[in-house]
Amino acid sequence: MSTEHWTLTTLNVNGLRSAVRKGFPDWRRRTGADVICLQELRMQPDQQDAAHRAPRGWHSVQHDAEKRGYSGVSVWSRLPVTDMGTGSGVPGFDREGRVAWMQTDVAKVYSIYFPSGTSSEERQDFKNSFNDHITGFLQADLDSGLPVAVCGDVNVAHTPDDIWNPTGNKKNSGFLPHERDWMTGLLDRGWVDVWRLRHPDGKQYTWWSNRGQARDKDRGWRIDYILASPALAERLVDARIEGRSPALSDHCAVHATFRR
Repeated sequence: MSTEHWTLTTLNVNGLRSAVRKGFPDWRRRTGADVICLQELRMQPDQQDAAHRAPRGWHSVQHDAEKRGYSGVSVWSRLPVTDMGTGSGVPGFDREGRVAWMQTDVAKVYSIYFPSGTSSEERQDFKNSFNDHITGFLQADLDSGLPVAVCGDVNVAHTPDDIWNPTGNKKNSGFLPHERDWMTGLLDRGWVDVWRLRHPDGKQYTWWSNRGQARDKDRGWRIDYILASPALAERLVDARIEGRSPALSDHCAVHATFRR
């Protein structure tokens, strides 16, 4: 753990049981991350053993869905922590276990699993409502002027550079015009997409379909983000997308390093 920098990592594990079987504990040690945000745990605390929990000496907070085997997010930190919590204040959203946060000594960090709208029009409406709500919910943190990070699977590819086939997906959830406009609105409010800040012309993905050898052919979407408040973004040292290997999940991790 550096005394000058700290590293933040986010990963949608697509089921923590599965990720552990694929080497998640070893991967976690190799990252050297100081704070880790996880989404789509699909595993509640009473189902977990040591391999599924934050290491000894770390702090952790987890938000579970009422439905077992569904959703779930957590934040793990080996940095000092002064506060933590879950939820966004709307029972209909919070029943799905989508928001956890932790106040560390360097930043307030959120792990959020934004809904997908691919399964039905009803779920697309739910996604739209959640996105609108979370925008307002996070505004106080943005207005605070303090270092804040919002990490997670946003389920939106922002620009044509963030998706392998923008023309073919323009009518699909995750790349709909109003979703992309919502993402633009977040950035216009002041949130900074730290990977795009470091790689303004980059084309790299964080999620691949399980169909059509999409991962092997690198036909993916960039839908996992670390968004930083201006006070945190000005401390950015580096940001990177881990890439297609190791395949712990259908997603890959995003990492960012900041000055303390």
